[in-house]
This record gives sequence, C-alpha cells and structure tokens, in this order.
Amino acid sequence: MTSPHSDFIKAGQIAARVLKEVSHQVKPGVKVLKICTLAEKKILEFGGRPAFPCNVSLNEEAAHYTSPHNDSRVFPSKGLVKVDIGAHVNGYLADTAVTIDLDGSYENFIAAASSALDAAIEVIHPGVRVGDVGAAIERTIKKHGLRPVHQLSGHQLKQWNLHAGTNVPNVGTRRGAKMNLGETFAVEPFATDGNGTVRSSPESYIFANVLSNKKKLDRLTSQIRNAARQKFGTLPWASRWLSNSRVNVTAAIHTLLRVGAIRSYPVLIEGKGGMVSQFEHSLFVGEKGAIVTTLRD
Repeated sequence: MTSPHSDFIKAGQIAARVLKEVSHQVKPGVKVLKICTLAEKKILEFGGRPAFPCNVSLNEEAAHYTSPHNDSRVFPSKGLVKVDIGAHVNGYLADTAVTIDLDGSYENFIAAASSALDAAIEVIHPGVRVGDVGAAIERTIKKHGLRPVHQLSGHQLKQWNLHAGTNVPNVGTRRGAKMNLGETFAVEPFATDGNGTVRSSPESYIFANVLSNKKKLDRLTSQIRNAARQKFGTLPWASRWLSNSRVNVTAAIHTLLRVGAIRSYPVLIEGKGGMVSQFEHSLFVGEKGAIVTTLRD
C-alpha cells in the first residue's frame, strides 16, 4: 500500500477542520465544557464520529482532561491550553492537537512543541527507527531550553485501534521498531519546564470498555455497561456521554471500574507541576516520507 486509505484521509481532514474552528473559541472566561461539546458536535457535523472525548488540558495537565457532566471550569486569563481531538470514519482514525497560549506569555512552549513536531515529520520515511524520530523531537525541544515529556509518546494507528502497537517516543532511543511503508501514526511532542515525567491525578473522566470482561452485575449497572459497549466499542468515551441515562452513572462507573469491566484514563499531571505544551499530527508513511492528514491549512 503506497497511498493512505480514503477514510483515513477524510478523518484527518475532519479533525483538522474542527481543531482549527474550536481553537479560535478558546479564550479567558469561556467554559471548557463548551469547547469539548462544540468539537464533538462539529466532528459529527462534518461527517465523522469522535474517536475519543475532546481533551482540553490546562497548564501542568499534560493530557486526558475532558469536561465531566455540568463542568463549570472556565479558561483562566493566562496559561497554556492543550486541545486534543480525534475523529474517525468507519474506524479509520485521526488524532491531532494544538496548544493555545492564552495571553502570549508562553510563546517559547508553543515554538518548542510545534517545531519538534515539524522536525519529527521531516525525518520520517519507510524504515526509520522510532528512536530516531524521538531524537529529532528531543533535540528540538532542548534547543528551546525545555524538556520533552519522556513518559508520553506518539502511537501507531490501526482501524478501530487508537494505540496500536508501536509507540513513537519523545526522546531518542537506540533501539525501537521501524516505521514501515503503509503504516499510520500519531506523533505528539510534549514540551515542559518540569522534569519530563507525568503522574496520574485522582480524577478520571475518560474510560474505555474491557470487552473481554463477563462479570455478572446488577441490572442497572449491566445496562450502563451494555450501553457503553454498544455505543463506543473499543474506543474511549466520556462519562458525560452517558449522563442522560436515568441511572446513577457515577456509581455505575465506579462499580464497572472495580470489577474490571472498564478502564480509566486519569488526568495526567507533569511530575514537578511544570507547564506543558503539545502539538500532534496523524500521518501515513509514504514512499517519499510522511503524508500528514491533519494539516490545518
């Protein structure tokens, strides 16, 4: 295969268009929930489906914050906002992110992560080792006086599978798999002034089904599990996506986690509380290099 599947291209175009539109709406005082729901609505409007809940992570949060039901959180007057969205068309996935500097105080963070993404894309060709892609990212971020978040990485994309095998590190490694002709990846550098690690916060608002789990449950919890499996399958979902049910969804989620019927994606915080920026594109490994499907222009 020397050209990307048409649905992979379409998903990338949808995700890029949505990200461009919603990032203009990120301003001090605006509700985070508005951005999450707007992004997800626009993906549907443009002919795709959300591949995961829209992530809107602030400042030291590196990833995985999405608004819970009735979230009252608003954007502050100053800081970094990561907007990370995913769209799919028939299971062909696009994953893309941008960071917004709310008042212009963090231009260096924007430059570090965005130029690291450019540097990574530049070195991608059939047969390149993922460690060499990571080295390009690390080198570029360090030139800006920041550190890559080495505990987070890009990932291979396959139909219906967001994290499909090969990871793309944000630091150089000697070993590592090769990127082969015809494979698809999401590459996502994170830059920080912290120590480059992440820790899980106690909060989780994103979940995924463990489809192999067959634990017996009470009727109402079983309804929630079945609804989540039917609606979302293998892809991550937000607790607020189930909030219209008459059941106590929070209690049901707690039970489903306890019995291993779902798994959670905790909000990830930079290890030393450092500020974090992120940029991300999805791409196809073509004969002459990377074919990026999520370009915003």
